[in-house]
Amino acid sequence: MSHQTIYYIESRAMLDSILNKHYAVLLLFGAPSCGVCQALKPQIADLLAREFPKMVLAYIDCEAQGEIAASYHVFSLPVVETVFYGKTFGRFSKVFSLNDIHHAIARPYSLVSQEQTEEE
Repeated sequence: MSHQTIYYIESRAMLDSILNKHYAVLLLFGAPSCGVCQALKPQIADLLAREFPKMVLAYIDCEAQGEIAASYHVFSLPVVETVFYGKTFGRFSKVFSLNDIHHAIARPYSLVSQEQTEEE
């Protein structure tokens, strides 16, 4: 099983840096007390490693980073947001599946991944 690096966001500056540095980012808003969030984290990391290896996974602990969560209007958990070139392309909260995430990522990822390959 392949593994995706998970960036644990410790500040707004760190999040902004990741969003500026990487063209495809999946934001996972969770908390240590959220069992669903903790179960989803490795499953999402595995999905990205297998299907979308150029996409970065950033985890925001909403208990520790409440200001960031509030700025993204996250008031219930879990929340997943897909970001391409700084723009939100998909957002899921509370009830969703890995398949929902896969479908939300597939089309924009294939377009930007192809674009990135052409630039290299």
